[in-house]
Amino acid sequence: MKNRPLDHAPQRYVLSRVAACCAAIITAVLLPALPSAAQNTAPKPTLNITAYNINVDLRPADHALDATAQVTFTPLADLPTAIFDLHGALLVDKVTDAKGANLNGARGSGATLIVTPSTPLAKGQSITWTFHYSGKLETDAGGPVEGLKLAYVGEPISYLFYAGRWFPMTGYLTDRFTAEIHVKAPAGYRVIGSGSSGKPKESAGGTQLWDFKWDKPGFPGTIIAGKFDPPVSGGAPNIHVYTTAAHKAAAADYAATTLREFAYFTSTFGFPESHELNVVELPDDTVPVAWAPEIAAVAGARIGGKNDFRLLANTIAHQWWGSQVSPATLSDAWIINGMARYGELMYLEDDAGHSALETALPDIAASALAYDTIPLSSTGSLGGAGDVALAYSPQFQSMTLDKGALIFHMLRWEVGDDSFEKILRATLTQYKDKGIRTGEFERGAEEQSQQQLTPFFSEWLDGTGAPEFTDKYAVYRLGNNKGFRTIGEIQGDMDLFNMPVDLRVDTEGKTVDKRVDVVGTDSQYVIDTFGRPRRVVIDPQGWVLKNTPDLEVRVAILRGQQLAAQGDTGGALAEYQKALKANPQSSLASYRIGELLFSMRNYQAAVNAYRDALNGDNDPRWTEVWSHIAVGKIFDLTGQRDRAISEYRQALQTNDNTAGAMNEARHWIQAPYKRPDSE
Repeated sequence: MKNRPLDHAPQRYVLSRVAACCAAIITAVLLPALPSAAQNTAPKPTLNITAYNINVDLRPADHALDATAQVTFTPLADLPTAIFDLHGALLVDKVTDAKGANLNGARGSGATLIVTPSTPLAKGQSITWTFHYSGKLETDAGGPVEGLKLAYVGEPISYLFYAGRWFPMTGYLTDRFTAEIHVKAPAGYRVIGSGSSGKPKESAGGTQLWDFKWDKPGFPGTIIAGKFDPPVSGGAPNIHVYTTAAHKAAAADYAATTLREFAYFTSTFGFPESHELNVVELPDDTVPVAWAPEIAAVAGARIGGKNDFRLLANTIAHQWWGSQVSPATLSDAWIINGMARYGELMYLEDDAGHSALETALPDIAASALAYDTIPLSSTGSLGGAGDVALAYSPQFQSMTLDKGALIFHMLRWEVGDDSFEKILRATLTQYKDKGIRTGEFERGAEEQSQQQLTPFFSEWLDGTGAPEFTDKYAVYRLGNNKGFRTIGEIQGDMDLFNMPVDLRVDTEGKTVDKRVDVVGTDSQYVIDTFGRPRRVVIDPQGWVLKNTPDLEVRVAILRGQQLAAQGDTGGALAEYQKALKANPQSSLASYRIGELLFSMRNYQAAVNAYRDALNGDNDPRWTEVWSHIAVGKIFDLTGQRDRAISEYRQALQTNDNTAGAMNEARHWIQAPYKRPDSE
C-alpha cells in the first residue's frame, strides 16, 4: 500500500491489486462501478456477540493455526439457525453447545458458517457455543477482501486482524464484545494483543503461552506475533514500539513521535480507555495500518519516513474514534473514520502550523469528491459482499475517511474551536464503549454548540456534491478619506447551501477578513476597508469543501490513477486527458500519462508526455526529478546509454529527493536500467 498523495510523491506505474484495494485508507482509491443502493441494502444484524474465550496455537513454520473459540451471543430475533463469518481457509471440526452436544454446521456463501441448533434460538436468550477449527493462513484465499491478506501465519511476522475473520464473528465494527485470548507461539516470538497480562508462560514443546484479557466491550480481536527486537519506549513507560531488526534504527525516533501524538490526542480528546499503546511493525504485503485497543500496527515500509507521522497519527486516533466509540451501523462509520482522519490533520496543524493543514486539504478534498455519488448517511447501502469487504472498499473509504474528515473540518468552522472540542469530548464520554448513530451525533453537536445545525448536516450528510462559488463586487471610495467600501455578491450553484464563508479582502494596507453567511445561490455582503481593495478571495483558508478548477484537475487525476490500478488504461487515459483539458499546463496530469504509457511500453509517447510534464507548471515539484528519471530509463531500454546518463544527472541537479529520487538516479548512473522480469 502506497501513501502517495497527489502532490507529495510519484506513483510507480500501475499499483498492485493489494495496493489498489487499500489505497483509499490513505488518499488514493479505486474506481469500480458503484452498486445500486436499492439492490444492496445492508442486512440487519441477527446476532449480538458479547464475549469470546479463544485458545489459538500458532505454527508459523507451517503457516497453520489450531483454535478453540467459546462464543457467547444473544439472538436478536427467534432464529432457526445462527450465521457467523469465519475465514474461508479455516476448517471447522465441530461446534458444540454449552452441554457439549454437537451441533450441525455448514459453510454458506462466501465465508459464512451456518449452525443449526436442535431447537430454534429464542430472541434475547444468552447462548454459548464452542467452535473447534484449524487451517493454513498463507495467502489471501478465503479472506474477506479479494487480493488482500488480513490473516496470515508465517515468519517472521504473523498477523490475525479482527477484520480477517479468524474467529467466528458478525457485525464488523458495530458488534462490540469482550475477549480473553490465549496464544501459544514458538519461543523467540513476541505476541501483542489487547489487554496483555505480561510476560509469557513457558509451555511444552519449546512454545510459550501469552494471555490477553479485554473486559470492556470493544474490538480486541487482533493478534500480532513476530520475531521482534525488545520494545523501545521513547522514555515513556506506556509506549512500546516493536520492530524487526530491519527497522531497529528508526524505532527510537518513532517511539518519540508516538509519544508526542498520543499526548496530543489525550489533551485534545481526553483520557483513552487505556494508557498503554503498542506500536507494532507489520509486513509490507498487507494493509499499511491496523488498529485495536492498545495497538497501532504499521507496515515496516512506513516506519521512519519523513511524512509517516501522519499515517501513525491517523492510526493512534482510532484509540478514541473506533475503539472507545464505534459506529452503530456502517452508515454511521463517517463519524469514526472521518474523525480519525481529521485527528491526523489536527495533529499536523498543531505540529507544523495552520499552513500545513491548508496544504494537506486539497488532496483530502479530491478524494472526498471522487466517489460523491450517494449521501454519506447511506454508505452502509454500498454493501453486497460482506461488512469487511464494504469497509475496505475504495468508495467506502473515500467517503467515510475523506469526506467525513472535511465535514468535521467544516463543523469546526461553523461552531468555533471551543464548541468543536466540547462536541468531541461529549461524544466520547456519552457513547463510551457504545455505538453512535448519525442522528445522535447531530443532536449532541447542537446541544454542545447551542446552534441549530440542521441545514449544515442536511447539506453535507444527506446530499452530494459541493458548491462552486463566483464573486461579483464593486469598490466605492468613502467620503472624508474614510477608506473604501466593497459591495458584492457571492453566487453559488446549490440552492440549499447555508453556512458561513470567510471573505478576505487584500488591500494596499492590511488584509481584512469577514465571515459572511451564505444562503442559497445569492448572498450579498458589504466590507469597509481603509486601504483600496486589490482582490476579494472566497474561503482563502479552505474551510469549506467547494469545487474549483484546481480541484477538478485533482479529482480527474485521482480517478485516472484508480482506473490505472484496476488495469483500465483507456479509462485512466481519458481521465488524465480531462485533467489536461481543465489545465493544459498540469505537470502532474502529463506525468501520469507518461507513467501509464511507460507501463504499456509505448516509449515514444511516454517520452513526449514526460517532456510535457517538464515544460508544465511544475506542480507538484517532484514531477521534474521523476520525469528525468523516467526518460532516462526509457533511453536505457532503447539502447541510448549516454542520453540516459544525461537525464539521470539532470535529475540529480534538481536536488529533490522525494521518494528517494536521488538514490534512484545515482543507482541508474552506475548500471543501466532493465525492466524487471515481472513486467
